[in-house]
Amino acid sequence: MNHAIQQVNESTEQQQIRQDGAAGKMELLKRYGEGIAALASGLIIAIAYMLENASHPWAIALYVAAFAIGGFVKAKEGLSTLILERDLDVNLLMIVAAIGAASIGYWTEGAVLIFIFSLSGALETYTMDRSSRDISSLMDQKPESGILIKDGVETIVPIEALKEGDIVLVKPGERIPSDGVVTEGASAVNQASITGESVPVDKTMGDSVYAGTLNGEGVLFIEVTQESESTLFAKIIRLVQEAQSEKPASQKFMERFERLYARAIILISLLLIFVPPLLLHYEWEQAFYKAMVFLVVASPCALVASIMPAMLSAISNGARKGILFKGGAHLENLAGVKAIAFDKTGTLTQGRPVVTDIMPLPGYEESEVLRIAASMESLSGHPLAKAIVLAAREREISYHRPTDFTALTGWGIQAKVDGEQWKVGKPALLSEQNRTESLTTMIERLEREGKTVSILMNEQGAVGVFALRDQVRPEAKLAIARLKRIGMEIAMLTGDQERTARAIGQELGIDHVYAGLLPEDKVEKVKELKQRYGKIAMVGDGVNDAPALATASVGIAMGAAGSDAALETADLVLMNDDTGRIADAIVLGKRSRTIIKQNIAFALSVILLLIAANFIEGIALPLGVVGHEGSTILVILNGLRLLRQREIF
Repeated sequence: MNHAIQQVNESTEQQQIRQDGAAGKMELLKRYGEGIAALASGLIIAIAYMLENASHPWAIALYVAAFAIGGFVKAKEGLSTLILERDLDVNLLMIVAAIGAASIGYWTEGAVLIFIFSLSGALETYTMDRSSRDISSLMDQKPESGILIKDGVETIVPIEALKEGDIVLVKPGERIPSDGVVTEGASAVNQASITGESVPVDKTMGDSVYAGTLNGEGVLFIEVTQESESTLFAKIIRLVQEAQSEKPASQKFMERFERLYARAIILISLLLIFVPPLLLHYEWEQAFYKAMVFLVVASPCALVASIMPAMLSAISNGARKGILFKGGAHLENLAGVKAIAFDKTGTLTQGRPVVTDIMPLPGYEESEVLRIAASMESLSGHPLAKAIVLAAREREISYHRPTDFTALTGWGIQAKVDGEQWKVGKPALLSEQNRTESLTTMIERLEREGKTVSILMNEQGAVGVFALRDQVRPEAKLAIARLKRIGMEIAMLTGDQERTARAIGQELGIDHVYAGLLPEDKVEKVKELKQRYGKIAMVGDGVNDAPALATASVGIAMGAAGSDAALETADLVLMNDDTGRIADAIVLGKRSRTIIKQNIAFALSVILLLIAANFIEGIALPLGVVGHEGSTILVILNGLRLLRQREIF
């Protein structure tokens, strides 16, 4: 019995290996098949050309084989457009031109046309495939299962079965199965698939981790915070799918133009076949040949290939830097942006206050003031309270739980520490008789610096002053400087108070600061900026930023820290929350616009030059083929330049 089971298992394994091998071969064929067919077509043409007589049956048979092998993919695409959409495209024009040339004895010229056309098509397919692989390679990194810890028992379950609150074990070298928080253990996690960071990030208890990222040498126990379909990884995959399917306005226009242009070329070619022999006494063969040359040189292959390869190359380049465009249209819009509006909290700042100043009044030490304040605040969940407690921990100052704790709603708290009654909160808690001139001056100075002030006091009066402020992100100042260097106007929109906003704006070098804004006010400010500057971008991370992101010409969301609403609304996502990458994205948009303009100008020039040469002097079909298809290959190669990594500063 065991032997039979073993045989069944071995048979299943062998079958799986065969299936994997077949799938791998199909993938290779799909990726390189068009290029292999083009090269095989070229080899067959070379063999046929070496035969002394081009009309020899063997030579003709080889040319027919070259036509079939090299032209199959394009003929299929052209016929599909004709049958399903009842329209013409450039693929059908080229096939008709090649068959037309062969029908009057120009087998070599027709076959060469097929070869070069299929080669340029293979190159374009490679561009699309390369860009697609660069953007969506992270899909291959999607974890399939995780180790669930329940009642002390380890069970391997599909990621779809993981629920919020579950505890999973991640061993060294394994992928993290779901977004979560580390509850036990320490390790370095490679987050490149999510944030683009090349250096692994140390993770310990309390740190957030993301599905699809790779654990290092340590063991981690993680509490699941998002189910599989809601993880950041799943969101990225959805964004990738949108980016691959959405076309920019210029490409949509080009496709409409291609259909109309193809009809016009067919009509003019028919006129060139019939009108000269009937009215100008041309020979039929001569007229037909000139019409075939016209059909080749006037076809818009290079024009059609001017946009999408360049766009996808740029999107691919951005993805490798942690800049995820949701489609080429947004890259196109970004190229025209003149101003950028930033949300403050969580975008330019870290989104959590920290203690910047501790000022004990005469008779008290800094450590004592901080110990008493941290003891009181240890029972509060307010962000300012958490900042004071964190400051005590960082200085290794021990504190203990207070007694008789009471919240003074809107003002602060009061409690007993070591049997003595204390209060901590807003300066307004101080009575007028306890406000000395030096204390008032100190509070006013700190508030002018954009800091929030908390006072620690006992029954006799104030004993210490705490100043807190949301800290500027380390990369924010450099990001603003880089944007100004490329000519961007910078504005900051925040719901924070005017004084704090001005202080942050001054520190970062932002000229236009708008404070005290509700979400609807941010939308109005974005509209005003659009009227003043034209296209503008809005950068944000919170739910309250989503309306403004949608209103802007380009909405930019912080990917790692951003809310679901911001991620869904935005057109561009910064996967590593690095605002410095915004300048890279804008420069990438401008580079892609420049290259597309170069491509279109070059393609049009070649088409017009070849058409003029055909009518004025008459050009040989091989020369027309080389000129036309050569220009197509050149514009694709020009677009491929955007795949190169290039730092702007």
